[in-house]
Amino acid sequence: MKDLQTCQRLRLRPVDPIGATRDRNERYVDGHQPTLVRNATVWIGEPDAGGLYSWAPEMDVYLEHGLIKRMGRTGSLSTPSNAAGDDVLVFEAEGRPLTSGLIDMHSHAGVRPLPTLHSNDDVSEFSDSSNIAPYVRSKDGIKPLDHHLQVIKSGGVTSSLVLPGSRNNIGGEAFVVKHAVGPADGRSEISVEDLIADRTWRYMKMAAGENPKSFPNAKGTGTRPMSRLGEGWEFRRAFEEASRLRRRQDDWCSHAESNGLDTLTTYLPFDLQWEPLVAVLRGQVQVHVHCYTIPDLQAFVEHTNEFNFSVTAFHHAHQTYLVPEILRKAWGGRPPASALFADNMWYKAESYVGSEYAGKYLYDSGLVPIYVSDNPVLNAQHLALEAGKGCRYGLPYHAALAAVTSAPAERLGLGEKLGKVKPGFDADVVVWDSDPLTVGAAPVQVWIDGTAQLKNHVRLDKDQFKTPLTPNRDLETVTEHRVSFGGDVVFTGVASNLLPTTTEVNNLRDGQAFNVAVSGGKIICIGECEDELAAATEVVPLKNGHLAPAFTALGSTLGLSVIDSEPDTANGASGASFTRAVDGLALDAENLRTAYRYGVTRAISAPTFSSSSSGTHHGVSTGFLTGASTTITHGGQGVFASDIAVHYTLDLSAKGHGPGAVESMSAAVGRLRQKLLEAVAALSKSTDKGNRRSREDSLSERDFLAKVVLGRIPLAITVHSADTMAALLRLRSDVEEAALRSVLIGSKRRALTGAPLTNGTTVDALKRAGVLTAIGLEEDWVVRDLGLLAGIAYKNGEGRFSRKDALDLVSTNVHKIMGLEVPRYSDHFVIYEGDPLEIDSRVKAVAGGLGTVEVY
Repeated sequence: MKDLQTCQRLRLRPVDPIGATRDRNERYVDGHQPTLVRNATVWIGEPDAGGLYSWAPEMDVYLEHGLIKRMGRTGSLSTPSNAAGDDVLVFEAEGRPLTSGLIDMHSHAGVRPLPTLHSNDDVSEFSDSSNIAPYVRSKDGIKPLDHHLQVIKSGGVTSSLVLPGSRNNIGGEAFVVKHAVGPADGRSEISVEDLIADRTWRYMKMAAGENPKSFPNAKGTGTRPMSRLGEGWEFRRAFEEASRLRRRQDDWCSHAESNGLDTLTTYLPFDLQWEPLVAVLRGQVQVHVHCYTIPDLQAFVEHTNEFNFSVTAFHHAHQTYLVPEILRKAWGGRPPASALFADNMWYKAESYVGSEYAGKYLYDSGLVPIYVSDNPVLNAQHLALEAGKGCRYGLPYHAALAAVTSAPAERLGLGEKLGKVKPGFDADVVVWDSDPLTVGAAPVQVWIDGTAQLKNHVRLDKDQFKTPLTPNRDLETVTEHRVSFGGDVVFTGVASNLLPTTTEVNNLRDGQAFNVAVSGGKIICIGECEDELAAATEVVPLKNGHLAPAFTALGSTLGLSVIDSEPDTANGASGASFTRAVDGLALDAENLRTAYRYGVTRAISAPTFSSSSSGTHHGVSTGFLTGASTTITHGGQGVFASDIAVHYTLDLSAKGHGPGAVESMSAAVGRLRQKLLEAVAALSKSTDKGNRRSREDSLSERDFLAKVVLGRIPLAITVHSADTMAALLRLRSDVEEAALRSVLIGSKRRALTGAPLTNGTTVDALKRAGVLTAIGLEEDWVVRDLGLLAGIAYKNGEGRFSRKDALDLVSTNVHKIMGLEVPRYSDHFVIYEGDPLEIDSRVKAVAGGLGTVEVY
């Protein structure tokens, strides 16, 4: 009889749960007071009667029993009565934006917790026989005490789909969790089961392409495919095995129901290993596929049609925008969504072909873009910024905000209870200090199931930013065309001069637009520029123009690497060898062209230390122009400084990993101390000035260290631990004869997360301490975002930074820190339409020392 009941369940397809009929949230914990959020500007998340998406000002939202119970104009709800007699908590939003909690549809929070250690990394089952592993479950590895769950929540993310990793073609089941853990967050217990948001649907992670075929077997022997050809077979073999079990089950059920149980001599066929994949074929499990490239997308779409199952979303999905017609051919009648980064690419071959405009192109094709973090690849605390960047790259404002709220909720089968601010929906809501899609936006308060999550938190003084922005519809028109001008060009309609020089706008009233005249790629006039305007061969009118310095990138492998994970496209890891970056530069690459397009016209790069991390350095850095075609073109100015600083790495990669590594951090620090002391001793023995000058001009490690101890060039250390930094400060006193100028690159460990959890970030703390600070980039793809990172420092600095100070963090300060002459920016500048520190800006023109200005 039990087997017959199972037969009935096998035929049931889940139905998306509806929130509107509930009196209470199934997750609600008794005893919590209702809350009235008063006077908020609410993003409901769906169009009004006229089909428009907009913010609703002066709204009250009443939360009770874990639900959004009522909404109305401010004052219309008065103080709601509560049947239990509980006092109603009142939160004064003071007109600030209120949205539903954000939803991250691709996260490894809890299964790859921070810090990521071998012992607590449970993202993928990696035994020899586990390539097809539908039987494993991410919830068996989630650590509720992973502090990063709280950090993510502080960014307004209330729910995440926690997926297994992508080392397996079929990686196992995933679970949607809410970021509320234990009594401190209003829950009755600390458990993985209590984290789960809903049990209506099941979710399965699959992966195609580079990841599964690139990871060897745990023992180097088993059954993992070595090519996409083999992956295709692995998928089809697995689906065929599940199809065979499904047919056996259906035949057994049909026979039992038609002829009776007493005519059967066997039990209902069941195999725990294949049950989840059978459920996929029955439409009971959503499929989420890690899939980048056109051949992988097409192959998987063919699998769906051969075995009749649907795909909820392709994840990463860098090339989906190129082939919308392939997605429409997927089985089931609903094209898969694309779960994307806004602009993270180039880290491997699959990610090399991509576009920051992918979200817009997908939307224009009638497909659904969703922005995700892949936490900890990106810190999901900043998921809202991914959506904001999507808006910057042309996705309409409402679609960008939907891409982290209602769109993932709908695709997860939870679109009638999560992702919108409506009565009957779960009371997962966020009040923001500024528009959530603007630079630096942070929650003022977060509620999960109606319980406030932030206690003793930091609220920044941002009243001037608290009203939502008016979306810039001009951003929705993408212009990738570029024109190069070497003659006389005048830009009109410039509203702000942000260059860090004494050159100011003359003879104009405050607030009056001015002109910028450029000849041969150099600024020759800022102001009315009447003569230059009359003589110009080109006049470029601007809307809300801003003149700003071009940026200098520090800390990445720009110029030394094109695709991070491909040895053939990179200079390679130096390990124990001491090398000069200038000898390994390879210019005119896609990442450099993109850097230039976004106003990064100079870069300072050092050789990579470890093959396991591109953000490590060992050797001598060099400075070059990102727009140069080779190092010797442009009048020999492709390299503006051959040898800038001596770099060493003292993060974890220095300890027992790869060539040049040592067994301990103490040994790594000790080895550096010994090298510096040897350099001091060598200098003290040299009394002949000519000999010393010859030594300083030579190119060995010892001779570069001689320059370091003489204070001629900086010693730059990649380090993330405050403890190692303290050891380095002690090292300075050990080498007391040296005039060391030290630069620290990094600071991840004990990093400050910023509001609402900490009062400021590392940049703020260093600014308060009077330490010269710059913002660098560890990975090349961040070149698009340097201005936005400076904008976060400005917006959240509470007056510590002016706009020019913020731009100095990615320009002038880099040069000062590295001991270089501060440039005047007459031929290294960027002209924007919109504030360069904000999302709704666009680069209009770039000059990078090449004798031309590029106009986009």
